[in-house]
Amino acid sequence: MIYITGDTHGDFYRIFDFCMKFKTSVNDVMIILGDAGINFSGGNEDKTKKDYIAAMPITLFCIHGNHEQRPYTISSYKEKKWNGGIVYVEKEYPNILFAKDGEIFDLDGLKTIAIGGAYSIDKMIRIIYRYGWWEDEQPSDEIKHYVEQQLADNDWKVDIVLSHTTPLKYEPVEVFLPGVDQSMVDKSTEEWLDYIENRLNYKKWYCGHYHTEKKIDKLEIMFKNFDEIT
Repeated sequence: MIYITGDTHGDFYRIFDFCMKFKTSVNDVMIILGDAGINFSGGNEDKTKKDYIAAMPITLFCIHGNHEQRPYTISSYKEKKWNGGIVYVEKEYPNILFAKDGEIFDLDGLKTIAIGGAYSIDKMIRIIYRYGWWEDEQPSDEIKHYVEQQLADNDWKVDIVLSHTTPLKYEPVEVFLPGVDQSMVDKSTEEWLDYIENRLNYKKWYCGHYHTEKKIDKLEIMFKNFDEIT
């Protein structure tokens, strides 16, 4: 089975409860739509999270968010072919997978593309207090080109899009924090996803990032809820 949920930010208790309720196995997959929070703190804190996940009867398939380090910048991660696409994985934790942006995966016959990254509105706080923040949180021009080339090679047609943030037109403005000046927020990723969404022929688009749950047209923003990919 293939399941999906929103941001976890390092808290996997609800994933564990889900596994117990539905009696999952490591052959089942749980997609996390970015901000898994597994590579955020570094050192023993991240290791504790990974050890906890390693004991769970599920395989995590994570999209890149904006509250985590990109795995290819961490020496312990290696590339691996998985369901037709490339993922990053550590030898010690084979049930924790991170999608390479732009890769197209075969998920039970559904052609699925992963597009991670977003801007952090808490960037300055994280820098001041020396929390984790990384300059490459948003997709680079190289990543964007790769995504577009992958889609062009597939005639701009996929079944499912998995992204962290939304195309600009689908931003859930009703949940924006009132103290944040939106004119200061870098929305270049959302604007680019608008271009992708306008051109792409797809059946379903899933994203996280906004800590809310909402369905708009063929797009669904997820947080603590679960769904099954069918």
